[in-house]
Amino acid sequence: MGLETLLAEIRARGEAELAQVESARDAEAAKIGVEREAAKERIRADARASAAAEAARERTQRLAGAKLRSRKLLYEAREARLKASLEATRGLLADFTRSDAYTQVLKRMVDAATDDLGRQIRVRGRAEDAARLQKAAGKLFDPTAVGIVGGLVAETTDGSRRLNLSFDELLRLREDRVRELLA
Repeated sequence: MGLETLLAEIRARGEAELAQVESARDAEAAKIGVEREAAKERIRADARASAAAEAARERTQRLAGAKLRSRKLLYEAREARLKASLEATRGLLADFTRSDAYTQVLKRMVDAATDDLGRQIRVRGRAEDAARLQKAAGKLFDPTAVGIVGGLVAETTDGSRRLNLSFDELLRLREDRVRELLA
């Protein structure tokens, strides 16, 4: 075996090893390319999922905000209607104070006040009702006017107990029931 043969054999082995290394390199490069494409696809899928989740979250927030605003507007509209109805009710009560039946109501209120607080009371009402209250309450009448729609306010002479039978107070105490009726 000569030197030429040995060189040819070394050269052949070197070329074989080089081909093997190049083949391994090409396989590794292909593997890295596949992994890179898979990673890009995963990143794209994650970005799409994240964008879809963000869009859904924002849509949900906007929808919830719109529902809240609509409930607020509905509540405000109901409250405005209720306020208008309560004002109309106050107007009807004010009209009632000009009727003949109102005198009888005041008399029954005076009777209720004396039943509840006793005979040692002062009865006050609107300045417009002074004559009617004087007639209904007699000596229990106190001419000091009270700013109310109608009815009366009774108080013990020592001021320890008070019974407010004004239309304003009666309406306030029954406001929840009035709200139900007006709704």
